[in-house]
Amino acid sequence: MTTIFVHQNGATRHAERVDPDWLRPGSGAWVWVDISDPAPGDARVLADVFHFHELAIEDALMEIHHPKVELYGDHLYVILHGIDFKAREHEFRTQDVDFFLGQQYLVSVHAGTSRSIARVSDICVRNERALGEGPVALFHRIVDTMVDNYRPEVEKLGARLDQLEKEVFERPDPRLARRILDFKRDVSSLRRVIMPQRDVVSRLARREFGQISEGMSYRFRDVYDHLVRLSDEALFFADRITSLMDAHLSAVSNQLNTVMKVLTVIATIFMPLTVLTGLYGMNVPLPHLPGGESSQFWWIAGIMVATSLLMLSWFRRRRWL
Repeated sequence: MTTIFVHQNGATRHAERVDPDWLRPGSGAWVWVDISDPAPGDARVLADVFHFHELAIEDALMEIHHPKVELYGDHLYVILHGIDFKAREHEFRTQDVDFFLGQQYLVSVHAGTSRSIARVSDICVRNERALGEGPVALFHRIVDTMVDNYRPEVEKLGARLDQLEKEVFERPDPRLARRILDFKRDVSSLRRVIMPQRDVVSRLARREFGQISEGMSYRFRDVYDHLVRLSDEALFFADRITSLMDAHLSAVSNQLNTVMKVLTVIATIFMPLTVLTGLYGMNVPLPHLPGGESSQFWWIAGIMVATSLLMLSWFRRRRWL
């Protein structure tokens, strides 16, 4: 699906196709073309109408690429990632959005629906200034919206980590290891996306490219600050989850040691009792304890109880229990 906006003579409107005259310098028109779920025919539009490099078109039509920025003649090719975190499925996903930025136009290419682009599209319909400030300002607005969408998702990750910490210290369970490792994978994905994305925006903020004016570089600098904070939080999450895994393994180990200690005490108590019952269970003449035949059982039972109590008292005095 292709959506075309053109701003001309102070008004923004939808268009059915791109007029090549709009793309010429000094035409007085600014164009935004958004391509969702690109088809083979869209590749011809990118090549024949905008004359983009074939390698950039090939990258744009593929689904997964790491964030990057490249200069192709008079336009920039930028790949950034929007966030799509499925908290219920415990899945961390990102969606790459490809941008072609020129002086007269902005072309965005993405698979499926992009929340950021959908929001900015609604703004373009209601507010003529969205595209009226130019393609670079529109590009900044989309990037800023994409980065803003990271904040609530990162807060969800923080809430998940707090819940994991609570369960590790209150209810140690060996099954928690799987959830901790899943969270660690999500944090690694977050770092893998934010770090290169931060570098891309940093290059835009440093005015390495002629398409970015000094005023716009200040705006991208603000986006860069947001990404720096997000990357710092991702590093903090990584440190916390590593410490949490160590604490979880220690808690499970202590729990296992407690169980083994109880079993060892029980086995130790039964050792002399087993010797006693085995000795008096032999078919050989043994010395009789005071009393008749009917008293022998009670003597043996009493000795076994007294031995158990003495051993438990000794264990407690040695602080083994």
